[in-house]
Amino acid sequence: MADAYFFLFFLFFLLPLLLLVVLYFLVKPRPVKIPLKNRHVFITGGSSGIGLALAHRAAAEGARVSILARSLGKLEEARNAIRLATGIEVAVFAADVRDFEAVKRAVDEAGPIDLLLLNHGVFVALELEKMELSEIKFTMDVNLMGTLNLIKAALPAMKNRKDPLPASIALVSSQAGQKTGENLTHQKHCSSHCCMTAAKVASKSFGWLKSGKLYVFLQYGGNCASPKHCRFSPQRSFFDGPF
Repeated sequence: MADAYFFLFFLFFLLPLLLLVVLYFLVKPRPVKIPLKNRHVFITGGSSGIGLALAHRAAAEGARVSILARSLGKLEEARNAIRLATGIEVAVFAADVRDFEAVKRAVDEAGPIDLLLLNHGVFVALELEKMELSEIKFTMDVNLMGTLNLIKAALPAMKNRKDPLPASIALVSSQAGQKTGENLTHQKHCSSHCCMTAAKVASKSFGWLKSGKLYVFLQYGGNCASPKHCRFSPQRSFFDGPF
């Protein structure tokens, strides 16, 4: 009888536990540390808000920083603010992300990029039926085509870099940008809940990016929304994404 109890204990407790331990060591992600110092970080929407905070953070960590936005005046103000705070000179490029040729000229002039941070975006706080077609087109042109324009312009040189460290492309989005098909008024409420300062967003974002994290959430709501959009990305632990 004792042998039977031991067999059941082994079969239903010890064996699954042993298998979990073996699987843990087989699939355990290797730690990744991607430095920012002396690497080229190119940030869109970098003249204000989160983009400017990201630029401040990258410069403070010794990165070579380039920022792109539409307004040259705001870019100059951002450059002066970063220089005053960090002593680092950043490169500025005035271009509309909807204009591929302008974007391509800026990227070529900036030189090969190690980290492309796509932070630009617009949002019209109206339900779809109340939006004008021109507003919908403008949103799609900036948020979608603007992103594709930057990636297409930067990717060839990023792939041909001599740097042995990996190149990265990071897309910044609100929670509203993850919840397509829902009421836009509700989306705005979700994205503005539990607000964080731009500096805090920049700090946490770079912390994750330097560890090679494939998706980043910055608060509880994003934690709940992000995994369902990341099922096809490589996972770095048992707790990433696919369940």
